[in-house]
Amino acid sequence: MKFDFDRVIDRTGTASFKWDLVDGIFGGAGLLPLWVADMDFESPPEVVEALVKRARHGVYGYTAPMPEYYRAAAEWFERRHAWRIAPEWIVTAPGVVPALNLLIQTFTEPGDGVIVQQPVYYPFMRSIKNNGRKVINNPLRLEEKVYRVDFDDLEQKAKDPSARLMILCSPHNPVGRVWTREELKRIGDICLAHDILVVSDEIHCDLTYRGYRHVPFGSLGRDYLMKSITCTAPSKTFNLAGLQTANLVMAAPDLRQRYARTIDCLGLKWPNLFGAEALIAAYRHGGAWLDQLMEYLAGNLAFLKDYIAAHMPRIGVIEPEATYLVWLDFRDYGLDTESLKRLMRDKARLALDDGYIFGSPEGDGFERINIACPRSILEESLKRMREAVAGL
Repeated sequence: MKFDFDRVIDRTGTASFKWDLVDGIFGGAGLLPLWVADMDFESPPEVVEALVKRARHGVYGYTAPMPEYYRAAAEWFERRHAWRIAPEWIVTAPGVVPALNLLIQTFTEPGDGVIVQQPVYYPFMRSIKNNGRKVINNPLRLEEKVYRVDFDDLEQKAKDPSARLMILCSPHNPVGRVWTREELKRIGDICLAHDILVVSDEIHCDLTYRGYRHVPFGSLGRDYLMKSITCTAPSKTFNLAGLQTANLVMAAPDLRQRYARTIDCLGLKWPNLFGAEALIAAYRHGGAWLDQLMEYLAGNLAFLKDYIAAHMPRIGVIEPEATYLVWLDFRDYGLDTESLKRLMRDKARLALDDGYIFGSPEGDGFERINIACPRSILEESLKRMREAVAGL
């Protein structure tokens, strides 16, 4: 079956955070939204059919995940990532960001330090600060348009006596790195040596481009598995974020027990009814759709690179190895944070995620653009950007 990713679907009027709230959030009118990380594509038809079938049942009572739910998730990771997960290791969550907050609350105390690697997904820092913990930053190094881990700095940061936990972004958002097995093991060895729990956010793990392979942190070996928690979800892969369904992989029984106490206290034990149905359908039947999606995204990425090279060569493209998010470097224009923001919003009429929110100074002078949209929308956004920078 051939899927039509070029079809433009009108999302306005659907309570879309991305489309219906963009003007209010960004303070403009007629802005084209390529910011928040969801896709403008319809989910796999098998997912739609499963949701319609369940909706027609007409009774939407309390829902508990059945064995099929856990089997579908475990089989997906074995099939796509060669990682064998025992179904009993899987614990549900209402989303990865809520899970990060719950994990911080469960496994750290107020005042403890949590290591992150900026520029990085900004809810990491928000979750740490909102829960009264402190951010310990191990900045990534940009070397010839590729971001690298500064292992010497990580070793020093891990020696901080307050450090209890590290949130690893793998694949990395926004810089798009797919960490190699060797890089992950070095991170893991440092954290093991200093008794730091690794929380690996792998929500983008299915979205790798040809030539790259995601390595689950928990697949590195038993020592790494037992001292880590892996956050997964079908939401980025299959455009299901609104169904608020995620899974945490916890092999260590003591970690599962401690987390279970937290979610029991908050009444968050059970998943969204439709999210559970969607997960099963997506993981069981969505493989062909995902393969075609990645081909389309690779085409969008090539289009963006060629367009920028031809018309805006001063903008640097940090080519992603995974995700549908592209990190653009505007630093050659010499604009400060506020000037770059105004350029994108007032001149280009684009809603992008400003780089500084991913950490400053690491993200200053950058913008993150979401290319998971029909190519006609991407082309229009690049034309707007071209016209805006032409006057600089």
